[in-house]
Amino acid sequence: MTKISTLKNAARLCSGISISALLIACNSANQEAPPTWHDADLPPAKRAELLLAAMTLEQKQQQLVGNVPEIVPELPECYGARHVRGIAELGIPTLRITNGPVGIGQNDCVDANIIDENSPFWAAYTDPSSAKATALPSAMAVAASFDTEMAALFGQVIADEAKALALQVFEAPGVNLARNPVLGRNFEYNGEDPYLAGTIATAQIKKIQSEGVIAMAKHYAANEQETNRMNISQTVAQQVLHELYLLPFEMAVKDGEVASLMCSYNDVNGHQMCENEALLTGVLRDMWGFEGYVQSDFFAVKSTAKSMKAGLDHLMPQPLFWSPEKLNAALSSGELDVSDIDLALKRRYTQMFKMGIFERPIVQTPMDIAGGGEKARIIGQNSVVLLQNNSTLPFSTSTQRVLVIGKASQVYAQQAVAGGVMVGKPMGAGGGSSDVVPHYTIAPVDGIKSVLNELGNTTAQVELVLIDDDNSNLPQYTQAIRDADAVVIMVGSISEEGADRATLRDQTGVGAVESMGDTLDWYTDHPNQMTTLTRTDDKPLNPERNSKTIEMISQVLGVSDDVATKTALVMKNNAGISLPKANDIIGATGPAIVEAWFPGQEDGHIVADILWGKVNPSAKSPVTYPFTGMGFLDAIKDDARYFPGVAVNGKGAVEYLEGLNIGYRWYDANISGQCAQTPQGTNPCVAFPFGHGLSYTEFEISKSELSVTDSGIRIRTAVTNTGERAGAEVVQVYAGIPSAEQPPKRLIAFNKVALEAGESRELEISIDFDATNHPFSTFDEASDAWVMPKGKYWVYLGTSSSPADLQGLSFEH
Repeated sequence: MTKISTLKNAARLCSGISISALLIACNSANQEAPPTWHDADLPPAKRAELLLAAMTLEQKQQQLVGNVPEIVPELPECYGARHVRGIAELGIPTLRITNGPVGIGQNDCVDANIIDENSPFWAAYTDPSSAKATALPSAMAVAASFDTEMAALFGQVIADEAKALALQVFEAPGVNLARNPVLGRNFEYNGEDPYLAGTIATAQIKKIQSEGVIAMAKHYAANEQETNRMNISQTVAQQVLHELYLLPFEMAVKDGEVASLMCSYNDVNGHQMCENEALLTGVLRDMWGFEGYVQSDFFAVKSTAKSMKAGLDHLMPQPLFWSPEKLNAALSSGELDVSDIDLALKRRYTQMFKMGIFERPIVQTPMDIAGGGEKARIIGQNSVVLLQNNSTLPFSTSTQRVLVIGKASQVYAQQAVAGGVMVGKPMGAGGGSSDVVPHYTIAPVDGIKSVLNELGNTTAQVELVLIDDDNSNLPQYTQAIRDADAVVIMVGSISEEGADRATLRDQTGVGAVESMGDTLDWYTDHPNQMTTLTRTDDKPLNPERNSKTIEMISQVLGVSDDVATKTALVMKNNAGISLPKANDIIGATGPAIVEAWFPGQEDGHIVADILWGKVNPSAKSPVTYPFTGMGFLDAIKDDARYFPGVAVNGKGAVEYLEGLNIGYRWYDANISGQCAQTPQGTNPCVAFPFGHGLSYTEFEISKSELSVTDSGIRIRTAVTNTGERAGAEVVQVYAGIPSAEQPPKRLIAFNKVALEAGESRELEISIDFDATNHPFSTFDEASDAWVMPKGKYWVYLGTSSSPADLQGLSFEH
């Protein structure tokens, strides 16, 4: 029977329906249904377009911004202030955001039973009832590992715990640089070198996003001080901006394919960063090809149309400048078009579809608490830097009398240390971005006892001694110091978001600095508040205090001639600290010195693992330790243009006048005139150089040779463990660029190699001329492009940035 005759018969059965109508119905049935955004097989960008086509303008406006604090719709136990409420009828989930970067910080879930609409404004953002997570070692510590595997392990903990807590966005990694050693948030970042910062961040990003969690590189850009951070204007030359401060972001975008960036509070070259079109669009999207979305830092946005047109896509944490009223006014005036709103949402929805966020239910699941702690301990073990060792470490596992000494006013010997932790207060109570509320913490004394027990020593006695700031009670412990088998002095430089470690003259935060907090003596009662000499408002002073820590260390070492040989000075620093040159601490007769950074919840275990040799230290310092009075801060302290800024048009104006010379580059270039290299290849201004770190074994680098290929260079070298125990060495590669405006060298590669005692291994390190870190190029402002100068290039291979630890190779280009 033909199709037509079949339709005629059907028509007879369906009174009043024509054959033509049936033909139309038949053809429609044979056609596929139009695609919808629910189709997971469609490209993420196409799904985003289809979703937007189904939304009203009102719905789009609601989705552009964070919500005022409220109960999270899908999680009634959570009172949250870090989310975009979903639209159930469209299948759009609530987007939940957690702070970072040293763990799952303030995370959209404070206890709904104790926080409500009547609570103080900031309670929903900072209350310590925030959902618990693993307090990991600081970002500075992870950078010290010089190990992308450790960075990835860090990222794994973040991803696992974010998903367990039903969070989809991690506001990190932080990739600003330690330009200023007293920056209060240095511990949240990856040190003073842009290549190291970018490499560590990229490894974290890849792991986090491979698990379906959005990573957000921050704070874009040149956000290197907390003082006046909401009202500061920074001037940075374009070459300096690209070669230093933008480089880690560029690596995160190109190598890590980061899904999101956070724009910062500050102005850069005359434009507030969340409305800085030159950087948000011209550089980020046009030059680098960024396909993700840009979120604002909290309360950073100061305009409506201008910020969206510049390239901002998501305003947090509340509507404010992107409220429906302001958006509608901008639409009515023609300053904005609905297509601008669509583009902003499309960028974010595309990333959400890529990560599978639309398909993942918002349900909290049990967290692997023990697993998170174990990983934190491993990361910490690989991040502790052995700065100095005169055959003191490792301590004997049969040690019987251990004396732990610290300041009564300081946390370092008393509690596990993280950013902002203060004596007697729980970890996570400070209110900063990196405040993680942990499930448990391991204090130093408890950690030492635990590790000794793990090593089979169940009889050791561990005593904690706390010394007053004036050291007046130290003499009463003289005999205990003499009797101890091992003396552990714990010191540091606590810091927190909201303030820098410096004493300013008044609360305006501009003008000459009274003192820099770059010593172990400087501290304040509230590290998240500005420290000033005076205030002209009604707020209480947060005065500078002097712990006299250096004096305490010297007095302990002076108790008897053998004290230094049984003493370990354990530092827990925000970043590099200045150390006294003319005393008994640094040098061949001084104690062992280790840098543990802010170790997080596993503090006690991590430090003891290193001190008693359960783990062989392998980390390298991501910052420079100058001698007191001879550092970068000493050279610029009287010129407020460097820091904290001078008053210009109602803002604090800061100029990056040091140009390309930050960190080790400043010391290498001898900018102050005091730091000329000695015949031995050391720097008289530097106690411990960038990249420095010792081991309990010895290594030798030999048979090094360099060859040039069409696309780059290839270095072959042999690394041998010449000692008697297994360990790991970081082979570092620096480049000297043939340009008078460049510092003597820059880090361009590193490779961490683990070797058994007596083992030797040949390494091959290939460096591409066109790598995203532009290893041999400089940024040319005239052409707005990277260029590789002609001339002789030096390539330095070794174990730190010190010339004494490097061997030179060269090639012509």
